[in-house]
Amino acid sequence: MPQKGQQHSIEKSQILQRKLYLAAKKNRNRRFHALYDRICRPDILWRAWIEVKKNKGSAGVDGITIDQVANGNVQKCLQEIQQELQQGTYKPQPVLRVYIPKADGTKRPLGIPTVKDRIIQQACKIIIEPIYEANFLETSFGFRPKKSATQAIKAIKETLVRGWWVVDLDISKYFDTIDHKILISLVKRRISDRNVLKLLKRWLKVGVIEDGQHTPSDIGSPQGGVISPLLANIYLHVLDAYWKENCEKIGEIFRYADDAVIICRTERQAIKALQIVEQIASRLKLTLHPDKTKIVNMNHEGFDFLGYHFHKMHSRRTGKLVPFAWPSTKAMNKVRSTIRDITSRNNLRKTMQEIVDELNPVIRGWRNYFSIGNSTKKFQDLDRYTRKRLIELLRIRLRKTRKRKRETCKHWLDKVTLEYFYPKGIYGI
Repeated sequence: MPQKGQQHSIEKSQILQRKLYLAAKKNRNRRFHALYDRICRPDILWRAWIEVKKNKGSAGVDGITIDQVANGNVQKCLQEIQQELQQGTYKPQPVLRVYIPKADGTKRPLGIPTVKDRIIQQACKIIIEPIYEANFLETSFGFRPKKSATQAIKAIKETLVRGWWVVDLDISKYFDTIDHKILISLVKRRISDRNVLKLLKRWLKVGVIEDGQHTPSDIGSPQGGVISPLLANIYLHVLDAYWKENCEKIGEIFRYADDAVIICRTERQAIKALQIVEQIASRLKLTLHPDKTKIVNMNHEGFDFLGYHFHKMHSRRTGKLVPFAWPSTKAMNKVRSTIRDITSRNNLRKTMQEIVDELNPVIRGWRNYFSIGNSTKKFQDLDRYTRKRLIELLRIRLRKTRKRKRETCKHWLDKVTLEYFYPKGIYGI
């Protein structure tokens, strides 16, 4: 499709989204029934493909990659998808189960749909997301347009000025334990289009392929699917809405997907808040993680949330206890592990410039995310660690090549890092 045609398709889809959002906002109880035909529209499918391509990702069970689709006839592929949807012959394929390591040593299961299924899920999301966005509350920050983790961090830090007890919530295996019947009943509050509901049910029930074996899905929504984050937010909107209507005087809740914190003024409020959440979770057939869910007294301890560690400390200026936020131990260990892998002996064949180019986006992205906190000391620690790793790598190179330089490794390193690696002043040093 020509560039102008692409932009026109995106603009048309955005106009439709705006109309759906305004209609849903105007009447909070309206149920939408004529949505499936809009999912099948060429402009919607084209925008869905653009989004899927931008998000990248691996191939599903069919082995077809995004690059293979992009290098082929994309327009023909989208026409075939449209035809299948319109004729009712579309059937999703099982998702490919893979595992990624977590910070605690366990592995997180991910379900990777095929590229074709991801395009259709994205098209569906484009249409139905604005309807639910009209209902979602400002306290929900995860996987939403124009919402981010940094916004949640800032809001939490501001609220902690007047909050002294925190309920740190974590739902155990959330995506894997979502009840299908409850989820569909919640979806039906806003959508009555049978074909859309049938699509959602098929994606939920399609099952997974692991080690060549197909396992049907009776509960859960595969983490890794395009539509899954939206469905997860619809499910937990029950908690957000109930809290806004009945519990705002107890404390303020901030949620990012299945992680949430409730900031209260007193211990009694915190205990009450935890009891209420446990009751709501039970009704949703969810379980709070016994180890990660706890009540925190900010006078004596802190808590981790979205990679940050929140703690109250005495202000040098006023002497009062005020909230601070800096990278958590897990976040530090994770970035150190990435830097260690990039600067390992396995990369001796790469030039220093290639290694620096590989490190740059890691450091830059990490720094940008944590720059809104009180992170100067952690930045300095990371700076020293990175320089140490590079110095060790340089010394190994010099020994292997038997070269002798007049400059020391550190002097040469400083030349490289000042010019290519750390723009001056990034870490405040």
